[in-house]
Amino acid sequence: MLSHEQIWTAIDRLAERYGYSASGLARRAGLDATSFNRSKRVGPDGRKRWPSTESIAKVLAATGAGLDDFLRLVDSREGPARTMVPLIGMTQAGSGRLFTDEGMPTGGPGWEEIEFPDLGGDRAFALEVQGDSMLPLYRDGDVLIVAPTASIRKGDRVVVRLGSGEVVAKELRRRTARTIELASLNPDHEDRTVPLAEVAWMARVMWVRQ
Repeated sequence: MLSHEQIWTAIDRLAERYGYSASGLARRAGLDATSFNRSKRVGPDGRKRWPSTESIAKVLAATGAGLDDFLRLVDSREGPARTMVPLIGMTQAGSGRLFTDEGMPTGGPGWEEIEFPDLGGDRAFALEVQGDSMLPLYRDGDVLIVAPTASIRKGDRVVVRLGSGEVVAKELRRRTARTIELASLNPDHEDRTVPLAEVAWMARVMWVRQ
């Protein structure tokens, strides 16, 4: 699994490659200039702070670098372990018979796969965005790497499949013993409060390829 130090090292190397300081790269990507400052990488309580998948996606878009370029910068001496993960569309994600109880695709003949760094103990699959319901954050054709076995905390971006077959991508605002509160990523769509009994599976968004 990629470490905290490896991810920040890759960001520093990407900035250096394109002639930016860490703050200059953040500004180029449309982020707060202090987003990548070393003082922001560890909290006052000593807890490690990770760059969000959205901020990394913005950096790649701003520089024109690809995901493979970024991963090579993680460790120029030895690349991270990689694996093949299933790639499915939103329509497929709405089909319950294609998933296990833990939310992983069952796979089968004709399924596409893409290469991605090994997430260690977290199992993952790739979900291709279809339509404009996730704008402005995710666009049609973007690929989300999601992990249904990863721990999920307040503020994480998640993909949720309901028992009805509806699949939504939102931000987890709150979780109680009976419900989850989901904040919409698209201002044209309402926030949702969903009974846990109606949730087939919920997966954390780990990475975005735009």
